[in-house]
Amino acid sequence: MLARLLTSAAALGLTAGAAAADFTLHILHTNDIHSRVESINRFDSTCDAEGEAEGECFGGMARVKTKVDEMRASLGDNVLVLDAGDPFQGSLFYTTYKGAAEAEFMEAIGYDVMAVGNHEFDDGPEGLAGFVDAVSFPVISGNLDLSQSNLLKDRVQNHVVLEVGGEKIGIISALATDTVETSSPGPAVIFQDEIDSLSADVAALEEQGVTKIIALNHVGLPKDLAIAEAVEGIDVIIGGHSHTLMSNDEEDTPAYPTMVGDTAVAQAYAYTKYLGHLTVTFDDEGNLIEASGDPILLDASVTPDEAISARVAEMGAPIEELKQRVVSEAAEAIEGDRSVCRAMECPMGNLVADAMLERVRDQGIQIAIQNGGGLRASIDAGEITMGEVLTVLPFQNTLATFQLTGAGVIEALENGVSQIEEGAGRFPQVAGLKYSFDAAAEPGSRISDVMVDMDGTWQPIDPEATYGVVSNNYMRGGGDGYAVFTQGMNAYDYGPGLEIVVADYLADNLPYKPYTDGRITAK
Repeated sequence: MLARLLTSAAALGLTAGAAAADFTLHILHTNDIHSRVESINRFDSTCDAEGEAEGECFGGMARVKTKVDEMRASLGDNVLVLDAGDPFQGSLFYTTYKGAAEAEFMEAIGYDVMAVGNHEFDDGPEGLAGFVDAVSFPVISGNLDLSQSNLLKDRVQNHVVLEVGGEKIGIISALATDTVETSSPGPAVIFQDEIDSLSADVAALEEQGVTKIIALNHVGLPKDLAIAEAVEGIDVIIGGHSHTLMSNDEEDTPAYPTMVGDTAVAQAYAYTKYLGHLTVTFDDEGNLIEASGDPILLDASVTPDEAISARVAEMGAPIEELKQRVVSEAAEAIEGDRSVCRAMECPMGNLVADAMLERVRDQGIQIAIQNGGGLRASIDAGEITMGEVLTVLPFQNTLATFQLTGAGVIEALENGVSQIEEGAGRFPQVAGLKYSFDAAAEPGSRISDVMVDMDGTWQPIDPEATYGVVSNNYMRGGGDGYAVFTQGMNAYDYGPGLEIVVADYLADNLPYKPYTDGRITAK
């Protein structure tokens, strides 16, 4: 099964030549833009003017615009530009403009369809509704029952059929069902099983005579592969959510596209660093007979579009002063990459958890737990600006303190490592606490050797004792599966902003020296 899933299109021997009646389609795609309106550096955070001048920047909406225009001009009419969700959340542009900036630039680029991502609900259904109203292209999600949502039921479509080069192309979509834990869709947004929903949408399109079907999903690569295996009739899956680089040039990446039977699956990392380009050919019966391509790296060789660049600068002016304020200095780069912080102890996790615990230690708090998914970037060596801190911590979370039994803490840790193989954001970065985990064990029985720092002495956690815990208000409300935190006693969710806490801690520990110390160990 694994060999089949990781077989490339070329190895499958799909038809190399196109017959006269065959139809070739070029799919340009992005996913998980996460408000990277400006260009980014190698740490996926905002690139500065010096980096741009030295040719060290990637992506940004202006580069996406340039490359999309160039590809449209060279490829002709049979082109679709798709986004697989999560343009929201991740920089000060989202913090300041709440989706309006992303809507404006995606409209200017000329996307044809966008899937709803989980972070489109970070400001509730209202935030998504405002975005949909601001764009002319359809925003879709097929496994959402929106009949009870006055805000979204007439705005977010189930699926769409587009005519490209005289051919009907059906586009369906699914959003990860755990969005109720990772964001704030509210009770009126009801989730349906992804595979059941997509199967029904394929059947509905085929009944209309639509035989060329693309699933534009925001569920992550493992789920996309499962969907490709389970749902007949999907020709192409363009995915997001897992931030996966699929490439034929990079080592240790899934092939682009990865074929599951006759279904081509593709994803193009995140943060506007790449523009995916998948070329697919269908026979006259609508069967996929060829799939090839690779993501295009949007590096300094791609000249940013002048009009978009000027507008980005205009919108960025009010927040530039805050971004440029220097708060500290890093002795070396602080690793915060999702591939690390969602799987093991990471330097950024230690920084944030240490800062949280230090802020409230005098309130009788002994343990800090921060979700790895709340850490959104690394910070390079040298001066640390407030803009960099906000790129790492863009969610405007506040400190939340409460009391929890030792048994509850263990339950929280079990939840945190329960989806480690999926790269889930719930992975627990900690302070005042040590633990071991066995990823090969069954979820719910992976945690062992939990120790608590009791006034400078490490002691085994007592399931019956009560401990003071600090987390963020998102987790305290049950986010990322931390339902046990909602049972916390004497809870206070309205502490200072997490980004302020971390900035203050960095200022008090200048220059900051990133480290790991073995507080989290894998067996």
